[in-house]
Amino acid sequence: MKRLLPWIVVLGVLAIIVLWGVNMYNGLVENEEKVESAWSQVENQYQRRADLVPNLVATVKGYATHEKETFENVTKARARATRVVIDPSNVTPEQLAEFQAAQGQLSQALGRLLAVAENYPQLKANENFRDLQAQLEGTENRIAVARQQFNDTAREYNTKVRRFPGNIIASFFGFERKPYFEADEESKQAPKVEF
Repeated sequence: MKRLLPWIVVLGVLAIIVLWGVNMYNGLVENEEKVESAWSQVENQYQRRADLVPNLVATVKGYATHEKETFENVTKARARATRVVIDPSNVTPEQLAEFQAAQGQLSQALGRLLAVAENYPQLKANENFRDLQAQLEGTENRIAVARQQFNDTAREYNTKVRRFPGNIIASFFGFERKPYFEADEESKQAPKVEF
């Protein structure tokens, strides 16, 4: 029995290490799935916005027929924004920056479209336009929330990937950090207000 005791201790320690490794691995997998789920919500909200754009353009177009360039810019920006597709399991900072740039161009084009609408009081009074505008504003808020949730989930995952001893399991199985959404360069400068 005394000869078996060291082997039992060694096997017990190895079993504890294996169980710890399995637990760490499963935790990383769970967090990675949360990141991918959060990313799906971000895409879902951006898709909602993209789906609203044609209706908004059509409504404004009915009132402002001479604003052809604005309509074309919105349509092109929407097409660019919907072409950028990201695989959340392999997202890189460069891909996320490209996605953000395309979505930013769509936001700017929509801003110009809504500015055109300001010139048409009868359009602003149109119930369809008001509904679409309210839906678009609500969607923009949902996008902000989804982006924040993605960043929170990515932070939790990145912490597990970088924290010792989880970083050993993460590097062994190829778990890598996920990028964050960052503020656009234009938003880092205070807006100029003139009266």
